[in-house]
Amino acid sequence: MDPQTDQLVRRLVCACRRKRGFTLIEIIVALAIFGILATVAYSSYTEQIERSKRTKAISDIGSIQLAIMRYESSNGALPDALTDIDPKGIKDPWGNAYVYTNLGAKGSAKDRRQDHKLNPINSDFDLFSPGKNGAWQKQITQKDSLDDIIRARDGAFIGVAADFSQ
Repeated sequence: MDPQTDQLVRRLVCACRRKRGFTLIEIIVALAIFGILATVAYSSYTEQIERSKRTKAISDIGSIQLAIMRYESSNGALPDALTDIDPKGIKDPWGNAYVYTNLGAKGSAKDRRQDHKLNPINSDFDLFSPGKNGAWQKQITQKDSLDDIIRARDGAFIGVAADFSQ
């Protein structure tokens, strides 16, 4: 082998040895990109889970409302409690019991849910899920009640309390 070819082969071998792995900077940049992508994916995933839970609660309230109306047509009066419809007890997607108040029952006026102007949101019965935080107030515009899934306008509105405006 001539000296020129020998020198070229040595340079190529040295260059290959130096390029075997990634530098520390390259690894840190790759990890940072992976971390950002994982954070975005996780937040999108958790938001989608919450959306599906809200949708399930809205659907449940619609179904419970129909069961209450069937009960009323069969018995001539609204049920006193949800256990009259389902003895096992009905839970919302967050594991909380749905809250029901027969507004025609004696002493129920003090338990009425109210809008921001303190007007009752229903005249027949109140039915709602306390939402993700599990807490609620009588007035649906209070901080604890904004995530509640409510039935309002005697069933014309079923949705998130924060979206309700009368």
